[in-house]
Amino acid sequence: MMRKDAGERREISLDGGKTSGNRTMPQAAKAEVVQGEVGRPRSSEEAPVMGVERRGSSCVRAKEASGERGDGSRDLPTPTEPEKETRVQKLQQTLYRQAKKNPKWKAWSLYGELQCLQILEEAMRRVISNRGGAGVDGLSTQDLIEEPDLQDRLIQRIKQELKERAYRPSPIRRVYIPKADGKQRPLGIPTVKDRVIQTAMMIIIEPIFEADFHEESYAYRPKRKAQEAVQSIKEGILSGRHEIVDADLSGYFDSIPHRELMKLVAKRVNDKMILKLIKAWLRARIVEEDPKSGKKTSYPNDQGTPQGGVISPLLANLYLDGLDKIVNSGKKFKAKMVRYADDFVILCYKANAEPLMESLKQWLETKGLKLNEEKTRIIEYGKEPLDFLGFRIQQRKSPKTGRNYPHCEPSPKSCRKIREAIREETSWDKQWRKEKEVFETVNRRVGGWINYFHYSNSTEVFSKIQWQMRERMRRWLWQRHKKTYAQYGARYSDEELHGRHGLIRFPMNAPWKNQNA
Repeated sequence: MMRKDAGERREISLDGGKTSGNRTMPQAAKAEVVQGEVGRPRSSEEAPVMGVERRGSSCVRAKEASGERGDGSRDLPTPTEPEKETRVQKLQQTLYRQAKKNPKWKAWSLYGELQCLQILEEAMRRVISNRGGAGVDGLSTQDLIEEPDLQDRLIQRIKQELKERAYRPSPIRRVYIPKADGKQRPLGIPTVKDRVIQTAMMIIIEPIFEADFHEESYAYRPKRKAQEAVQSIKEGILSGRHEIVDADLSGYFDSIPHRELMKLVAKRVNDKMILKLIKAWLRARIVEEDPKSGKKTSYPNDQGTPQGGVISPLLANLYLDGLDKIVNSGKKFKAKMVRYADDFVILCYKANAEPLMESLKQWLETKGLKLNEEKTRIIEYGKEPLDFLGFRIQQRKSPKTGRNYPHCEPSPKSCRKIREAIREETSWDKQWRKEKEVFETVNRRVGGWINYFHYSNSTEVFSKIQWQMRERMRRWLWQRHKKTYAQYGARYSDEELHGRHGLIRFPMNAPWKNQNA
């Protein structure tokens, strides 16, 4: 076990005091339970804990260790072959259970697993399925799809470079994505080769850190959904926490200090080559291209983990995991923090929001982070709504019981976006497109929106947007066929739109977790 750094700084507690180094909330961390999939109760029993056996340079084999039972692994992908565990799954199970069993355990000798052919093949499959643009070398996932032999050659090249310890990350291509407020979000695109190796790394180390993460962290985690975070907020409101700190971090992904982040990684990983690779990815140079002149500039990355990197979300969650645990275990404020990446809310009892906000600012300052003052605010539930992850939560009175309850539905901003998407696909300059193509495109965009927002009290909003969608599609057909009459006649009735043209229908039934209303 490595000794603690003698010069380690003391952390500012959000509970009004100070705590030294890694001693924050030891009891809460020990008692932490990782939740299961949405809508599925998590069993208290699981398969026997498995030990590790190594043969040559192949993946670790897992075998049953008699007499022990532990905490179930909930982060494993769905098996490709029923009733048959792959070596990848066995490795993840072993690492997760060992980390969950012993909070002080450190993983070592993982670099050999990174070279495992089955892990690299699984990583390649995931990278291709996620698509994504090309990096600085110009190679895209589409090239790999069109040339299957190229996949095998790339895997063999990666395996050889890792074996000879000759692999070096390529620079990251930076592009900017426009945001709704007019600003731009920087996005870093690694090469396909780097993404494959980062994905292989994620397969290996994610179960280790997943065993530690707090249950109120929901972003970028296996089998977790945004709706779970919203449900947790509703439960916090029902518990009487009606003062809400709606917080947002300013440039979080680009502000994480590398040194502090690597210290957190090293608490669970004791393989020098693994640590060296992660550090190299963090410090990879950034390449930007001027859209007008085409001139490229390169500069070093001194802090932050670029958005777009496969391993960046895991590292971003790791850096804020301490905040999740400190706030949710605090005895002074008794607050509840629900976090989704760098967006989070803290639900407090009356008169606790402002002092907690000050403690939060101090804690973030010690970590090299700061709040976005423009987006961070204190909300009093019952007087103003809370918009979070595209949903709006506000107090309403139930027509059945007459009691107040937290009503949750798609926010006006989310509704405006889907209406704009429908208008975009049915604009006047697209009347040349085939009817089938337009309806399929609209169905695809609207279907994704429905899948996300079919939660809680969405029926009223769904009914309104479905009416607007029908009117828009009816008008597009009327203009396309240059009709001068019967725009709302039987030819373009609701039955015609949904029957002949196959327009998607909004579900009008109560979705899951539609409670307290």
